[in-house]
Amino acid sequence: MIKSFTVDSTCNNMRLDRWLRTKLGNLPQSLIEKSLRSGKIKINKKKVKSSFKINENDKVEIFNFNFKEKIIQKNIKFSPSNEIIKANENLIIENNDDFVVLNKSSGISVQGGTKSKKNLIDIFSKSEIFHGTKPYSVHRLDKDTSGVFIMAKNRQTAQLLTSLFRLRKVHKTYLAICNGELEKNSGEWSNELVRYENGKKIIEKAKTIFKVIDKNSNSSLVEMKPITGRKHQLRKQLFNIGHSIYGDKKYRSSTSDKGINKDLMLHSYQIRFMIKDKRYTYRALIPDYFKKLLKTKRLNFVGLK
Repeated sequence: MIKSFTVDSTCNNMRLDRWLRTKLGNLPQSLIEKSLRSGKIKINKKKVKSSFKINENDKVEIFNFNFKEKIIQKNIKFSPSNEIIKANENLIIENNDDFVVLNKSSGISVQGGTKSKKNLIDIFSKSEIFHGTKPYSVHRLDKDTSGVFIMAKNRQTAQLLTSLFRLRKVHKTYLAICNGELEKNSGEWSNELVRYENGKKIIEKAKTIFKVIDKNSNSSLVEMKPITGRKHQLRKQLFNIGHSIYGDKKYRSSTSDKGINKDLMLHSYQIRFMIKDKRYTYRALIPDYFKKLLKTKRLNFVGLK
């Protein structure tokens, strides 16, 4: 059995693995890689890698399509209780006909995977808010990062919002409490970040606009606006200049906060975008543990203009 798709203009320059998830659901990366290597997924009748950038009118062919049902059954590992569903519904900032915006808690993944069962997609799939439809993830937010997160209610909105994120038309603002006193009060971090995918070293350019809101000899509160969207971009950039974020267990430049902050002090504070000449701006209140550390480190925050 062969299932064919033609890529539309909203998906220009999108990674193939991400496109597959928008069309087929939450497929594990391992399955995507295996299917590409074996030729079960081809682009324009050719084998390609998961990082391949698709374009309008590309032909995607998927062979032996019944693997989807097997994987979906395998992936349903987390069945949220009514208490968990209600607790996350209480975090909603906006709920309209097309999408939901919520203040995501730290410690919960956006989607399920091999390393995490508890995730927002499974939770809201059981919520009455998505009755008759399903939640679509349109952007990333690390498991340990709190703050503004958007889920679409239909495929059309999902494709639109995904396109806005990919084209960098969604403007994001993050807050972080980091170790030490930043030398510059504002500026731009523009550098190359290294990551590894399937054993292969990948170097990507990353750019972030930053401004120090408050600081002292011990700590700094930093506002960051990423221009690019690399994996762990903000955490890596602060680590690279010797000012790791408190609570970051992966990118740590100091052990001074070990055992003090179990939560990552990185918060997605604001998201701005425009659809059909209408402006949307959403802010997420900072968590209590974030406020507590601000007080402990004697840092002031009165909100952004």
